[in-house]
Amino acid sequence: MRIIGLMSGTSADGVDASLAQIEERDGKLSARSEHFIIAPYSDDLRDRILGCTTAEDVCRLNVELGDVFADAAVQLCEEADVPLRDVAAIGSHGQTVCHLPDGERPSTLQIGEPSVIAERTGITTVADFRPRDIAAGGSGAPLVPIVDYLLLADETVDRVALNIGGIANVTVLPAGCTVDDVVAFDTGPGNMVIDGVMALMTGGHKTCDRDGELAARGTVHEGMMALTLEHPYFSTPPPKSTGREQFGLPFAEAFTVGKDAGRKGRANVAATATAIAARTIAGAIRTWAFGGECEVIASGGGVHNRTLMQMLREQLPDARVVTSEAYGIAPDLKEALAFAVLAWLTLHDRPGNVLGATGATRRAVLGKIVPGEGFTTDEHG
Repeated sequence: MRIIGLMSGTSADGVDASLAQIEERDGKLSARSEHFIIAPYSDDLRDRILGCTTAEDVCRLNVELGDVFADAAVQLCEEADVPLRDVAAIGSHGQTVCHLPDGERPSTLQIGEPSVIAERTGITTVADFRPRDIAAGGSGAPLVPIVDYLLLADETVDRVALNIGGIANVTVLPAGCTVDDVVAFDTGPGNMVIDGVMALMTGGHKTCDRDGELAARGTVHEGMMALTLEHPYFSTPPPKSTGREQFGLPFAEAFTVGKDAGRKGRANVAATATAIAARTIAGAIRTWAFGGECEVIASGGGVHNRTLMQMLREQLPDARVVTSEAYGIAPDLKEALAFAVLAWLTLHDRPGNVLGATGATRRAVLGKIVPGEGFTTDEHG
């Protein structure tokens, strides 16, 4: 079955789109990406997403982002020379605008109207995956662990699947595990604080530290590091999830206010923000995953930050740290591929959550299905 996966993360920098072939043979699922694109948001759209505060903002963006996601699906098929009619379904994560997993009533909100996507493309669209897990007592995140389990678990090797997006998350895959053995959680900020301090220090002219070049020239401020590591999130045991509400711009501002604005001062700020990501990721793996003696398979935009990856390897001397490319999954497309797989699971009436990841009380079929042209339940069941 050919399915498109669409994903935009907490960094709100654009839509990742993957055209995937998904097959099940002898009870084993395989997923292969035929083509992949990144459709960046305009600066104006990104600013409006990050700054939306009213119901009117969310309402307008919901429909606008539906068009943006549909455009990405159309562009993907055009570049792959695959007619839209040959795609069975689209799995869309949408754009998270608020994620509140803690408290008496956990809640989450992703926008990018799937009805617009289905209407524009004619393709059955599965979206809004997180609320069903929350309804089942979970935190709604992370959702990629089921895909990590299906595609990366090994009979003999302890593995950790690491994704470094705006928020970093890990899936712990013990050798020979079943889905009930899998534990997954957000470790804290990945690229989010790095991107935040870069935007603050440059007045928005730069939104990332490309390849970690600025951080490589700086020195980590150990006092700030120690203070940051006291944040209660890092010592909270899994399952847990987080987002911009805890590690967004106000958190990044703590690294920049009162700091030297010169070149060396900026490099030190970038180095410290990068070290926060590396040390919290590594600390989480050492504490809750095999003491750090394992294979770490990294994906997400953070793998392109050479300084971050170097720091991570230094913090995990007993681990073999590789990228998902070693297993045939390009690091930039893994999450988009994951939402294609999640859509496949939903259309086949199979659970998409992992209890050891979200804390839900039961496994549940996730998402809402918006029928496309010619949709029948027989075709997708």
